[in-house]
Amino acid sequence: MYEKLETRTFLAMLVGVTLAFVLLMKPFFGPIFWAIAIALIFHPFQIFLVRRFGDRPNINALITLMVCMLIVVIPVLLLVTSLVSEGLGIYQQIQDGNIKPGEYIDQVSKSFPGIQTFLAQFDINFSEIRDRVVSLFVGGSQFLAKQALGIGQNTFQFFLGLALMMYLSFFLLRDGSKLIELMIRALPLGDERERLLFAKFAEVTRATVKGNLLIAIIQGALGGIIFWVLGISGALLWGVVMAIFSLLPAVGAALVWVPAAIYLAAVGDVVPAVVLTIFGVVVIGLADNLLRPIMVGRDTKLPDYIVLLSTLGGLAMFGINGFVMGPLVAALFMAFWGIFIREFSEGAQRVETTGDDVD
Repeated sequence: MYEKLETRTFLAMLVGVTLAFVLLMKPFFGPIFWAIAIALIFHPFQIFLVRRFGDRPNINALITLMVCMLIVVIPVLLLVTSLVSEGLGIYQQIQDGNIKPGEYIDQVSKSFPGIQTFLAQFDINFSEIRDRVVSLFVGGSQFLAKQALGIGQNTFQFFLGLALMMYLSFFLLRDGSKLIELMIRALPLGDERERLLFAKFAEVTRATVKGNLLIAIIQGALGGIIFWVLGISGALLWGVVMAIFSLLPAVGAALVWVPAAIYLAAVGDVVPAVVLTIFGVVVIGLADNLLRPIMVGRDTKLPDYIVLLSTLGGLAMFGINGFVMGPLVAALFMAFWGIFIREFSEGAQRVETTGDDVD
């Protein structure tokens, strides 16, 4: 009896200390998550270094980290800097009255009067849609301006998080396998289940970050390039916006280039409108269907509606990191239930086959 009390007390304190540690790490949740993602994505390169040059943990981890910085971290920092600068420029033009979203919508309405007639059949007021779109556009530019101001005011915190991410990545690259084995020993889920879940976690993380994110970057880059070729202002900004929307399968980059094509047609630039439409449908649209099965794989691909809901939920719960963490949580949810259904359904079938009494 006393031993059971000791065990229960110890487990209760273990849970309490663990929760306290999680709360302690909460301010660094973003850097920790991205450090784990970097370690998982670049783990194959780490294995290549081990096979090619031998088992030198510190040197191999350092080389892998430097490669990560050259091909990921530094380009992203340059892109964010350019994006913030361009976003501030557009916001300033809106404030100065040089960019008037309402006039663009009115131009489309004048050129295509059938739009209002079509919407009126469904009791949809075009003026309300116009006001909401203008409000959304202005609100988005204000958001970019606030984010830019926040980055400027919290430069030290930003670079502290970046340094912490790279610091943790080094140790996860070096000691990741040992940490996984330690967690397998500690978790009371069964070694086979734990290895399967860790493998699934690594697989989904690679697929979500390397696959979905890279495909979004490709679609955004293609959209930004065609905007730049056609002389549309803010090509870099709109390319990034298209990349973000590309993460949402039910929306996609078409939410940006379709209105742009309509506006070009409305102002009489028919050839650029046709070029943008063909490029958007053939190149940008098909990039997702062609690249996703190759880079993500069919086994890890979630249904589109799950990706949409989990991405939106992730953004609401985790902020900007949610576009990766949302689908990751959804994939792990499905993995857990897949293991449960497979193991328990097989167990039930064996009982029915052998005729054993479960009691």
